[in-house]
Amino acid sequence: MRRVAVVLNMASGGLLGHANPEAGLATQLRGAGLEATIIPASDTSDLNGRLDRAIAMAPDAVIVGGGDGTICAAAQRLAGTPIALGVLPLGTMNMLAKDLRLPMELPAAMAALACGHLRTIDVAEVNGRVFLCNAVLGLPTAIGRHRERSRGEAGFLGRWRFLVGAFRTTVKQMPMRLNIATDGSLPRTIHTRALVVANNAYSEGFGEVFTRRRLDEGKLVLYVAHHFGAWWSLKMILAMFLGAWRDRPEIDACSATEVVIRSRRPLRVMMDGEAFLLTPPLRFHVRPQALQVIVPDDCDG
Repeated sequence: MRRVAVVLNMASGGLLGHANPEAGLATQLRGAGLEATIIPASDTSDLNGRLDRAIAMAPDAVIVGGGDGTICAAAQRLAGTPIALGVLPLGTMNMLAKDLRLPMELPAAMAALACGHLRTIDVAEVNGRVFLCNAVLGLPTAIGRHRERSRGEAGFLGRWRFLVGAFRTTVKQMPMRLNIATDGSLPRTIHTRALVVANNAYSEGFGEVFTRRRLDEGKLVLYVAHHFGAWWSLKMILAMFLGAWRDRPEIDACSATEVVIRSRRPLRVMMDGEAFLLTPPLRFHVRPQALQVIVPDDCDG
């Protein structure tokens, strides 16, 4: 029986409206065949403190329930250790959970964690901060700030405020002037409104939008957008859904193990959905197969 410590982000969207979710999830995890110990949110520790407590128990795995930002905080601590990471998809996007082919329904996800096997995946890092999926600069980060401000505003009014704020940001956002070098190459200067550093490449295939088939190739992929905006986004999402976007002129892509981005001013970077203001130069690198994760038995990627 796998011995696990469980940490839940009680602010996750998947837990909103649930009475005493920790007790219910503990019962379900044990019923799935896991020796589960919940690190309660009722103590004086914050989320990071509870993650540290979970790791101090030296379990076989730490199961984390939350969104990608919560998963990323756990990976920051677990990378390079023998303790595996288990993911309960309780967030909005659940990008890593989808890339790991985990079920989105909680009972099925718990069964996968109980019966699944271990794989090692790559961890990306920028200026000491770990991310598992991507780091985004520019307009998507600014729009993400509007999303955070409108979170909790239910109904039409909340959605309308978000749409208005996102539209204004799209119109007003000026291009960034960045100096970029990859794998020690000579730096080049670019002007862009959106840039993504992905931990391994996005897939190309029908219906695959912002998904990755491989998480262990040891590569960062730099995507630079040209003329980013609402119409550009719609065209790119359509092209991704149809499975033919890599050769489009609206985007440049290159792979590397190290990326250095310089700018004259601090840069707001959104890593796995969480925004940080970082001082350049931004030094990205990949840590190949640094993190153990639990994946379903039918996962082969």
